[in-house]
Amino acid sequence: METRPFLRRRGALLAATAMAVLMPWGALAQPAWPVRPVTLIVPFSPGGGTDIAARLLATRLGAKLGQSVVVENRAGAGGLVGADLVAKAKPDGYTLFFGNVGTQSINPWLYKMPYDPDKAFAPVSLFAELPFAFVINTALPARTPKELVALAKAAPGKYTFASSGNGGSPHLTGEIFQQATGIELRHVPYKGGGPAMADLIAGHVDMLFASVLETSGYVKAGKLRALAVTSAQRSPAMPDVPTLAELGVPNAESGSWTAVMAPAGTPSAIVERLSTAVQEVARMPEVKEALVAQGATPRGSTAAELQQVIDADKVRYGQVIKTRGVRID
Repeated sequence: METRPFLRRRGALLAATAMAVLMPWGALAQPAWPVRPVTLIVPFSPGGGTDIAARLLATRLGAKLGQSVVVENRAGAGGLVGADLVAKAKPDGYTLFFGNVGTQSINPWLYKMPYDPDKAFAPVSLFAELPFAFVINTALPARTPKELVALAKAAPGKYTFASSGNGGSPHLTGEIFQQATGIELRHVPYKGGGPAMADLIAGHVDMLFASVLETSGYVKAGKLRALAVTSAQRSPAMPDVPTLAELGVPNAESGSWTAVMAPAGTPSAIVERLSTAVQEVARMPEVKEALVAQGATPRGSTAAELQQVIDADKVRYGQVIKTRGVRID
């Protein structure tokens, strides 16, 4: 005859077994996260806009997670080196990617990808948008985009626009502007935004699409003239400069953005926790202030919203790349 203690133990065992059957396997197997530092891969060199934004995020994200978030720069091939590293990393939440419009929506059209760009990453959250300013050399007799378009239509191929390199978002913004206005400009690619800016100020090229951060100081000093910003809304860093759409140039919106991604297969609970934390950081007053000072617009989004941005930009830039015959160096 069974004793009561044994019956109680057997009943507890049966109850636990029943709970295990009813609970999802992942809920039992999922370990605590994070229990050690998290690495945030930036696929560009230190000091650039993407790197600055990543470091602004990392410190505060680490505080939210209770573990430090360490920024690691892995530059090369337009962001492909760092992206490939994360795409092939273990999907455990300890290796993350700080991508942008180039790595996620443009590169798949221009490079032979070492991974499947549609399946390699799990979106986490959009962090910030980086609108471009449309700036020209002050010697050009144009005060508005329409006046610039009139000049260009009167002399097709005469005027030049610089960019930081073939296939980058500043270059593609110039192609979008030409497509939207029906003009033809000569593209002059440089190896970086610094040399392009220097030649624009010197008058060796006529115009440039570059980040608000790069251009605002020169505009304020009277060395360049800002005709418009390329975002859907005015930039908080240049509130007096209207958008292209406001000035009668529709369908020319462009720019860049930064976002957090994880390797595909990262547990959904980790992705959700990360997404919530990134959104909370993007809403911090000091983070908003710092991003605006960099010419960026704070965002923060759900994973699904980020995926929509990636997909829409991939279609948009893919069409421009094909139509305009864009090639990398």
